[in-house]
Amino acid sequence: MEGDLVAFGRCILHGPDAVGSVTSGGTESCLLAVKAARDTWRERHPGSTARPRIVLPQTAHAAFHKAAHYLDLDVDVFPVDPTTGTLPAGDLTRRLDEATALVVVSAPAYPHGVVDPVADVAGAAQEAGVPCHVDACVGGLVLPFWEAAGGGPVPPWDFRVPGVSSISADLHKYGYAPKGSSLLLFADRGLDRARYFALTGWPGYPVVNPTVLGSRSATSLAAAWAVTTALGEQGYVALTRRLVAATAAVRACVDGIVGLRVLGDPVGSLVAVVADEDVPEAEQVDPHLWAGAVQRRGFVLQGQPALTQSDGTGIPRSTHLTVTPVTAGLIDELTEALAGGAEDVRGQAGAGSGGGPDAAGGGVVGSAGLPDPAELARAAREDGELDLTAVLALIETLPREVSARMLVDFMAEFTEPRVESP
Repeated sequence: MEGDLVAFGRCILHGPDAVGSVTSGGTESCLLAVKAARDTWRERHPGSTARPRIVLPQTAHAAFHKAAHYLDLDVDVFPVDPTTGTLPAGDLTRRLDEATALVVVSAPAYPHGVVDPVADVAGAAQEAGVPCHVDACVGGLVLPFWEAAGGGPVPPWDFRVPGVSSISADLHKYGYAPKGSSLLLFADRGLDRARYFALTGWPGYPVVNPTVLGSRSATSLAAAWAVTTALGEQGYVALTRRLVAATAAVRACVDGIVGLRVLGDPVGSLVAVVADEDVPEAEQVDPHLWAGAVQRRGFVLQGQPALTQSDGTGIPRSTHLTVTPVTAGLIDELTEALAGGAEDVRGQAGAGSGGGPDAAGGGVVGSAGLPDPAELARAAREDGELDLTAVLALIETLPREVSARMLVDFMAEFTEPRVESP
């Protein structure tokens, strides 16, 4: 079954000689791509005391930061254009040097749905002798069918692009399989071998692991095999056709809402919506307040906090929509909620527009003037709800390392078993 899935990936990603494996998800696929690049870099630099690093755009997925944290690599984060989400390829590729173990691009990048300039980056990486990984965890089973489904041309991004050394593509996203399955494919067999872990220097059985996990369940693998086999390429084209229509309807709806705009020119089924600052302030719509209003009308959208990049430019706060084939069957209700939600909050200032942590704390504030994560967790468990608008405003207000620690404290408290008094 794994061989069949890898063969399916070879076909749709246009890598007839690609090799790889099925992993437990996008995070593991990304981590293994980083491991393979790190180990290959070490082989090429024997005895070096330098720390290898990953070069990636600001919009690259958090999984690569996680991989670098686990595998002890530095991360060089390059800013993107805050108004379009696009990556200046020439500026990024000038950062490639002897310490670069891997460069990462996305097809598309999750935050804004924009496809990075894969051909430009991969070509420069090839000249520099640096592997280039394309993170297509979201788009890997959408973009191959997008044009055939009527969605228009897609910039080059797969194994047909010289210099692309590996691709991750999740089967549990737009492959429509249950969670727990992703594809990781390599164009270079030497790089592929570097994802393995093998050990014979212990008194137990010989160990060779193609993925992070030792024991792997066949459940998700079998489910992914069954879904892809049942659908086939034509089935995916048909589902993508529903995606194309639904995404076009969502974008048309947003384009018709005064005070909001789609950020950049996304390719595929991900859309990020920001406030349109070209209209008077009284007509603007805060995207986070909008998400809250739309949720009250029955649809859950995902808020994304504003971020100041290393060059001082600011990526605006946004609300993210992931369109699926199911959306096509609810498009009238959804667009009505999107338009109505905007009217509900038009001209209102968002929680992070001033007032500091106290204003964002939802009333559960500790002695330092910050929300108490334990109290937030207890309130969320009792009420079954969490004010995500306030959480996002808090992230925007506090230093990122502080808000990250608070999230850990919140989650640890939230998931701790409740102890009833005797």
